[in-house]
Amino acid sequence: MTTRTDRRAVITGVGVIAPNGVGADDFWKATREGATALGPITREGCEQLPMRIAGQVHGFDAEAAIEGRYLVQTDRFTHYAMAAADLALEDARLGADPEDPFAVGVVTAAGSGGGEFGQRELQNLWGQGPHFVGPYQSIAWFYAASTGQISIRGGFKGPCAVVASDEAGGLDALAHAVRTIRRGTDTVVVGAAEAPLAPYSMVCQLGYRELSLSDDPDRAYLPFSAQAGGFVPAEGGAMFVAEDEGAARRRGARIRAVLAGHAATFTGASRWAESREGLAHAIRGALEEAHCAPDEIDVVFADALGVPEADRAEALAIADALGGHATRVPVTAPKAGTGRAYCGAPLIDSAAAVLAMEQGLVPPTPNVTDVCHDLDLVTGYSRTAELRTALVLSRGLMGSNAALVLRRP
Repeated sequence: MTTRTDRRAVITGVGVIAPNGVGADDFWKATREGATALGPITREGCEQLPMRIAGQVHGFDAEAAIEGRYLVQTDRFTHYAMAAADLALEDARLGADPEDPFAVGVVTAAGSGGGEFGQRELQNLWGQGPHFVGPYQSIAWFYAASTGQISIRGGFKGPCAVVASDEAGGLDALAHAVRTIRRGTDTVVVGAAEAPLAPYSMVCQLGYRELSLSDDPDRAYLPFSAQAGGFVPAEGGAMFVAEDEGAARRRGARIRAVLAGHAATFTGASRWAESREGLAHAIRGALEEAHCAPDEIDVVFADALGVPEADRAEALAIADALGGHATRVPVTAPKAGTGRAYCGAPLIDSAAAVLAMEQGLVPPTPNVTDVCHDLDLVTGYSRTAELRTALVLSRGLMGSNAALVLRRP
């Protein structure tokens, strides 16, 4: 199918399920105030593990949000994705069109899939035998489950996909949605949510040397600080309704942001010094696609791994790509107060960027007080600013890098 560059992709709906708020309004209120949602992990079976602190989603009732027939087929990560998709569709005032079910596609990103569901069914297999394993084990753990279930539940029969490209896959999913729209699909429900806070999933994460094992919620995740000692994981994510601008305007939709530019690179697992070059290259590529000069960037939502070597590489990459503007542009890392939800993390940041541009506020980086890199990191309180263009950055533990440029409509 021919790609049409005259079809511009815009965001018309935002749905967030995050540790600091369910729904965009609650999420933004906590984010702009710099509230921290990190705390002790309370999930059953996790008490004896050395990972103590995470960003857990509170105030989310899966039974109230998801119909029973879908609830039993799916893992927590898909519950979050379906609920966030509902919020985004409601925000966009968009539903399935029985006359044209192929007009809406679905794209999600996933880093691990349904570990909680899979662990439960495997325990049934080991403890009671194969007849006690449910029929949905074959699909609920699968990393593509969220795409499939959102599509089936919503009646969306347009192009569907799942992106598996490390944590940066969250931004790559948005880029895939843009390409899908340029190829002719009017609407794509796009995003990611993760649920890595179950015993099996947590044991897998313990192999990451970048993980923080601190037991102090206020000190566990301090990116760009002299006390940086790793990242804190989190659950949740965000979903968006992306539309062709022409189609959105014809139906009278509110355009919240323009998906202006994206680029991705790869530098290898845990090679953080090398991520400087890879991330800078991604930033330049995103700026080029957006036809955006470096000094047009009004705010940077940083990847902010919280590992000294990685933080240094990111600060240098921003300087390499933005030049002298790098020391003047405000940089923020709200995820220091919520944790990193893997593929969901850059999408939560993207939601914050959309809301920041609308409100003219740069949210602060929670808990960080001593910035040891040459960045204008916003700490303490939100900062009022005229925000027309935002840059969102993401890197994955396996080496992927991505940059996204969002513009205010």
